[in-house]
Amino acid sequence: MAVHVRGLDWLNFFLADVQTGVGPFLAIYLAQNHWDPEHVGIALTAGGIAGIVTQAPVGWLVDRLRGKRGLIAAGVAALCAGSLMMALRPSVVSVMTAQVLIGGMSSIFNPAIAAIALGLVGRQLFDRRQGRNQSWNAAGNLAAAVAMGLIGTYVGPRWIFYLVVGFAMPAFLSLLLIRPDEIDYEAARGADDGADAAKVGSKRLLKDRPLLIFLACAVLFHCANAAMLPLLGEMLSQGDAKRAPLFMMLCVATTQAVITLVAWPAGRLAASWGRKPVLLVGFGVLPIRGVLYTLARGTYPLVSIQILDGVGAGIFNVVAVLVIADLTRGTGRFNVTQGAIFTAVGIGASLSQTVAGGIVDRFGYHAGFLFLAAVAAVGFGILLAFMPETRPSTACG
Repeated sequence: MAVHVRGLDWLNFFLADVQTGVGPFLAIYLAQNHWDPEHVGIALTAGGIAGIVTQAPVGWLVDRLRGKRGLIAAGVAALCAGSLMMALRPSVVSVMTAQVLIGGMSSIFNPAIAAIALGLVGRQLFDRRQGRNQSWNAAGNLAAAVAMGLIGTYVGPRWIFYLVVGFAMPAFLSLLLIRPDEIDYEAARGADDGADAAKVGSKRLLKDRPLLIFLACAVLFHCANAAMLPLLGEMLSQGDAKRAPLFMMLCVATTQAVITLVAWPAGRLAASWGRKPVLLVGFGVLPIRGVLYTLARGTYPLVSIQILDGVGAGIFNVVAVLVIADLTRGTGRFNVTQGAIFTAVGIGASLSQTVAGGIVDRFGYHAGFLFLAAVAAVGFGILLAFMPETRPSTACG
């Protein structure tokens, strides 16, 4: 197997390790430092807003820069710095500053890795490569969740953020296995079809009806999905704060184990069945998940519902990028379009954290979950009724 293939595998794995510590465990860490649900939501929103602001510029940068490995290295360094800030002093100023730094620099990873993958394997193999990327990413999340859950429970939540720094070194080493001269620069930005990409402006893409429909669906999906796991973590931490990191470890581990199993075949099925049927499955489980949170009783039934999170996230993370690649084929604007779409997605996700946190603060957790389930149902309906199939006819098999 080519060295760059293994390098890309391990890069996805260790980047997931680095990112996991500043994800769902943050809500528990802040709650244990006497932050209420509304202020936890605001802190998470701060990182989301930073990601929103940087998504499109980062996509533009990835389309134009050949040094994509350097961008990823800068993002990893920023995550380490932000994690140390929160570990050493969980004050409002340090947490907000760290969240802005982490949110802004984290927006580098998805477009840069997708561009590297497209540039290494080409469009014909991109379906399978994207599925493989997400499987390795989920395996990394699973390993990190187990390690961080155990450390958070038996050593202390603060040490989760120190562990992030430890995971950064193998991420840097994985980058070195990917040789920049093996990445096709034109293919990496979606300009490999002989079209005059310079003539395809952003305004034309913004008028593309399927792209706008997919944008609306993606925003609603993440608006519904983003707050569910943090809210679940906060709910599980009530009355048993010491074991909260262990509960969150079980939630994240369940989700990531399912994504590991789902993502790879999702890429293959998206190539053979088409994008839309596979996406409908991913969107369909989200409202069911939100309702089930209000019906389940006890820690382990609630944790088991995370199986649906793995199905939905595993499918969306793979197929969304394939849809964007389909709709920007030959334009040379694959990554900047990713950035623009995920800017809007970030807005929905960030608002979800704040709005859901406010609803929970006033009406309780069940009201918050039902609100998120309703948003998910609207997204599923729009996808079903209006989104066309985007798979090129040559993408079979």
